[in-house]
Amino acid sequence: MLFFKFLINHSKKLILSLCLVSSIQSQSLGKGFPNEYYEISDINEAKNYFFNHMYEIIAKENNKIKNERRFVKDILSSNILNIDFDSPSFLKLLEIKQKYKIKHIYTLQEYLKKVDIVPPSLAIAQAAVESAWGKSRFVKEASNIFGHWTYNPEIGLIPRKRSLGASHFIRIFQNIKESTSAYMLNLNRNFAYRSFQDRRYEQRKENKEPDGLTLSQTMLNYSGIAQDYLIILKDLILLNNLQTYDYRYYRQNQ
Repeated sequence: MLFFKFLINHSKKLILSLCLVSSIQSQSLGKGFPNEYYEISDINEAKNYFFNHMYEIIAKENNKIKNERRFVKDILSSNILNIDFDSPSFLKLLEIKQKYKIKHIYTLQEYLKKVDIVPPSLAIAQAAVESAWGKSRFVKEASNIFGHWTYNPEIGLIPRKRSLGASHFIRIFQNIKESTSAYMLNLNRNFAYRSFQDRRYEQRKENKEPDGLTLSQTMLNYSGIAQDYLIILKDLILLNNLQTYDYRYYRQNQ
């Protein structure tokens, strides 16, 4: 909490670089980013490495979501009455329904609101903020780059500053790819991010690709610092031109 208040009260340049500078000589503990990232001494080079590394992971996970979205549209745009309930296609549809917590299995609009990509600019910005540019203990020891909690001690790491009486853990992932997949599913299916899902759906209806800058301002429930968090995300996206990663993704995956 104090870290985020500090960010808000200082210059924009400092907001985007402080975490990176403070741990520039950190060493990898076997998880998180490749060792070469932690050996980079130049701040701009390190930032570009972070952005590009995360973009590649985010793009691949988004493509998996796009395939699910395409499958659902194909199935539910055809003759539903002819669906074979024993077919692999129906079983896959049922699996997607359960995965994204869809209430009505044949309502296409529900799927289109939830089964959709997360703009790279938004995901990259949140990854940087939540992980202190990939240098936090949670990234290095748990590959947890988006700040996920769990109450299962078997898959969790105890936060060093956990309040007395608290029972939450930082969730442990096998790698950043797994953490990114969980982050995207979290945004796509949980009611707390309904405004994100609805705004993205509105952009689709307007024949626009999801815009990370706009959607960053729906992340009110992602952090306890509320409006301050939205300011940090907006500044990070704009000052680092992260929207270029949105444009790159849409050009490469039309």
